[in-house]
Amino acid sequence: MRTRSVLTLALAVVITASLITACAASDPSVDPLPSWNDGEVKQAIIHFVTSVTTKDGPDFVPPEQRIATFDNDGTLWCEQPVIQGMFLMYKLERMVKEDPSLRAKQPFKAALEHDQEYLQAEGMPAMLELFAATHAGMSQEEFEAEVEEFIATGTHPTLDVSLGQVVYKPMIELLAYLRANDFKTYICSGGGVDFMRVVSTTLYGIPPEQVMGSSMKKELRHVDGRWVLARTGELDFYNDKEMKPVNIDLHTGTRPLFAMGNVRSGGDIGMLSYSQGRDGPSLQLLVNHDDEEREFAYAEPDNASLNAAKASGWLVVSMQNDWESIFPLR
Repeated sequence: MRTRSVLTLALAVVITASLITACAASDPSVDPLPSWNDGEVKQAIIHFVTSVTTKDGPDFVPPEQRIATFDNDGTLWCEQPVIQGMFLMYKLERMVKEDPSLRAKQPFKAALEHDQEYLQAEGMPAMLELFAATHAGMSQEEFEAEVEEFIATGTHPTLDVSLGQVVYKPMIELLAYLRANDFKTYICSGGGVDFMRVVSTTLYGIPPEQVMGSSMKKELRHVDGRWVLARTGELDFYNDKEMKPVNIDLHTGTRPLFAMGNVRSGGDIGMLSYSQGRDGPSLQLLVNHDDEEREFAYAEPDNASLNAAKASGWLVVSMQNDWESIFPLR
């Protein structure tokens, strides 16, 4: 029952946002972004959408060119901690129950003890070993079932809500508003593409084929009388920083008209820069996590994303000042 109730609630948020934008389309007095405070950012978003969708206007963009790309972690839902990192630990703890000897082996020992110093020193090889151990060998269907169970039963460690409730309400409204104006919305994240595709429709209204992310290599295997795709444990594509535009081109064949990321690692600078380089109008936004009371407050050591936003003229979304509410139930 909990699986159904949590995912039903998430879907209700998406449907509600869609109904709001539908009403706004027929009644100009209805606010299409009610969880956004009135101000420069909200006004700029509405002005941009209006200008690129007004036929015979100087900035009109045909619907087939209205591509919008969004990072996921920290842009569409909470990333403290990273949800897919929690899933890895969920899988690892299950493995340890079956094989307790893993507690004494690296990098499993470091992961279980939250030894960030060791994991950072070992870098990507250690992370790949952890992902290979916890993800390899499963069929696509097995993986999807585990993700659904994890999202439905998991609880955020500090916000004390289910993982299906840590989506950002203002972003659900923004996605619905763009789609109501014939934008095609994509996720372009450094997170695992298969994980996000399990929940993207329910949480965001974005179908699996419009999700881009990092991926593991797969191979076709004949198991129990049928053919399945299984993970090999090897990294296929790491969708971060300068690789995001590469993946966007692969999936859409064009530069995004609208692109949005967030402050944390500089991972979205490439995507926003790529969007800004298109001919004609475009809009880029960067979420700044500056609301310690309602969510979290954190920044990059080198301030790279905010510096890039200032230099390039991107809109910075202050969670504290621009969002009237952050989560659906808080």
